Amino acid sequence: MTFKKMNKQRKTFLAMMGLLTLVWGAEVGTVCAAGFQPLMGRYQRTDGGYVIEIGRIDADGKIAAGYFNPRPINVSRAKASMQKGYIKVEVELRDTGYPGSRYTLIYDQSKDRLFGFYYHAVSGHNFDVVFVRQK
Repeated sequence: MTFKKMNKQRKTFLAMMGLLTLVWGAEVGTVCAAGFQPLMGRYQRTDGGYVIEIGRIDADGKIAAGYFNPRPINVSRAKASMQKGYIKVEVELRDTGYPGSRYTLIYDQSKDRLFGFYYHAVSGHNFDVVFVRQK
């Protein structure tokens, strides 16, 4: 891959991250569960064995989700919503070592991936993350 192509991809990624920052925590509403259908499946984080599994999605956007590292970690809340034409996914963890840590992600349909931020509650830091669908 050329530097120019990598730079273009990085600019696109950063622009999407800017969008995510703009909509961070803003709730604009939800659509019917059928609109969230592309989300269903298992996604693995590109920097490790962390996995988010998205199952049933209710009409109000509530997600039946699992999180694994590699053992199951309790998901206290998971929700999908529409944000400026993009599907936003929020997953909050409540378990030993995960006291309110959370993911705020955008679904990139063209690349079939989730990307965004992971808030590590123990350290109080945000990390950029990307999840790719497991085939």
